[in-house]
Amino acid sequence: MSSVELDPNLWVDRYSDYLYNYTIVRVNDHEMAQDLISETFLAGLKSKKNFKGEASERTWLISILKRKIIDHYRKSNSRKGKAEVRMTYTDEDAEGDWLEERVQDPSYKTAEDRMENEELGLAILNCLEGLNDRQATIFKRKTMDGFDTEAICNEFEITPSNLWVIIHRARTAMADCLQKNWF
Repeated sequence: MSSVELDPNLWVDRYSDYLYNYTIVRVNDHEMAQDLISETFLAGLKSKKNFKGEASERTWLISILKRKIIDHYRKSNSRKGKAEVRMTYTDEDAEGDWLEERVQDPSYKTAEDRMENEELGLAILNCLEGLNDRQATIFKRKTMDGFDTEAICNEFEITPSNLWVIIHRARTAMADCLQKNWF
């Protein structure tokens, strides 16, 4: 049993905004982002027994989500279209080879993956520069740094409603910018 207990009942409240922000800049499709997050939560439930507590609950869910996003692009870009993508791993005690059960070694990245990540990172930074300073700071704190809503609201003396309007406008501007400059 892990030293940190998972609490799936709180996942939606605690992590859905963070996971959405992480996903939307990568898939640029609201419905797909929601589907991938739902699949992530489901995969997390199915693989709870594999959570070792070596990372935080959020980090663990993000690692599952990353594999879901990669799987999504592999499926949509494959010649067979509907062919299932399976990831293999070695673990004598486990059965199967599904993404949900294990997260691939982060050191396994191709040069193409690294280049694409760098290009996306630069595109995101360029798009952030297009936002006004306050909007960019609030957006970064909430979506990239994972700051608590209350902390951001207190720092900028705004209400949660104002925060979500600012985040929504920043998200929309970022998505438009990335669509034009990266996708």
